[in-house]
Amino acid sequence: MTISYERLSIPDVILIRNRIFGDERGKFQEIFRKDFLASLGVEFDPVQENNSVSSRKWTVRGLHFQRPPATQAKLVRVASGAALAVAVDIRMGSATYGKWVSTTMRAWEGGQFLVPHGFAFGFCTLEQDTELLYLCDNTYAPGLEAGLRYDDPAVGIAWPFTKEEVTVNDRDAGFPSLSELDSPFSARAGHEVKE
Repeated sequence: MTISYERLSIPDVILIRNRIFGDERGKFQEIFRKDFLASLGVEFDPVQENNSVSSRKWTVRGLHFQRPPATQAKLVRVASGAALAVAVDIRMGSATYGKWVSTTMRAWEGGQFLVPHGFAFGFCTLEQDTELLYLCDNTYAPGLEAGLRYDDPAVGIAWPFTKEEVTVNDRDAGFPSLSELDSPFSARAGHEVKE
């Protein structure tokens, strides 16, 4: 098997490590194996791939999610540069509601970050010209996009920058805090939408 994995402190979020093969020609790695995810009990059927390039170090994008009926799980990897990827549990009733996990990802280290339904996702670039690619299991729905404030002290993400260093757009900076968030997700059955 060319893939290994680690369940993070919130076990629904998984760090996947793809084996990198190298020789005199360069490098090769498998990026997506549906059968491997299925062996972990994860149903993930991607229908869209996104590409994000940030020119500045300390750029924050997120924390994003989509509301029903267009919720998205994401499989994220860094194509160039480096990023701190973060997932926040926003499933009402979850034992880890409002908690976050993160991982540092660098291009060609073979890491992928699986963010399931019921989580807000965001990242911070650690280098200039950082590029992320991510597969999503639902298409983008502009009317259903939502988010959680990246710097909410109640969540307390340990971002590696100061307020003076960060680049964030007005939309992401204006998302609600956890206490203001009307989350559409419930932990009753994992990532199901509240009834």
